[in-house]
Amino acid sequence: MAYKHTNSKGVTYHLNSKAVVLRGGKEQTIYYFSKDQRPEATDLPNGMEVNENPRNGFLTVKRKV
Repeated sequence: MAYKHTNSKGVTYHLNSKAVVLRGGKEQTIYYFSKDQRPEATDLPNGMEVNENPRNGFLTVKRKV
């Protein structure tokens, strides 16, 4: 089941992930939110948490401290 989060403004976002290759050749997984359900939908990884920018409601995924 894909992870979804509703921000303080009441908008629901779905978490997606994508494997990208960096310029140095290293492969890294990036996480991003979208308003619609996409095939790239994923669960929230272990050791990560969702943070919200209080000014604009923008969501980010961060490592837990």
